[in-house]
Amino acid sequence: MTSLILRTASRFLITLLLLYSIFLLLRGHNAPGAGFVGGLVAASAWALYGIAFGETSVRKSLGLEPQTYIAAGLCMAGFSGILGLFRSKPFLTGQWLLVDLGNGRKLELGSPLLFDIGVYLVVLGTALTIILILEEEET
Repeated sequence: MTSLILRTASRFLITLLLLYSIFLLLRGHNAPGAGFVGGLVAASAWALYGIAFGETSVRKSLGLEPQTYIAAGLCMAGFSGILGLFRSKPFLTGQWLLVDLGNGRKLELGSPLLFDIGVYLVVLGTALTIILILEEEET
């Protein structure tokens, strides 16, 4: 049995938690945050959603099984490490691409962000797998 107050408040809180997890992910390397912490915050948002609406609602809203997120994250993190090998650098050496945005503005895209997104997906998938299995056992 879930309360109406929890269901109503969780809709707002889930949005805030997911936005905060993306903020932590993008904040990354020079400050606390990055993929691991962002993935945990995102998993806590889905855990709150599961408490309010049930395990089947979480699975429907995710669209994919949590194990798919784990596999995608591992592939993404591994690919970010391989990028250095293409330039005869050691595995997991950061590679940067400078994109000219015009008006003298430039955007630096790097493989560490790709690695952090992979870690984010692995942590999210792992935590959701555990949370959903525990939720299934309760019902």
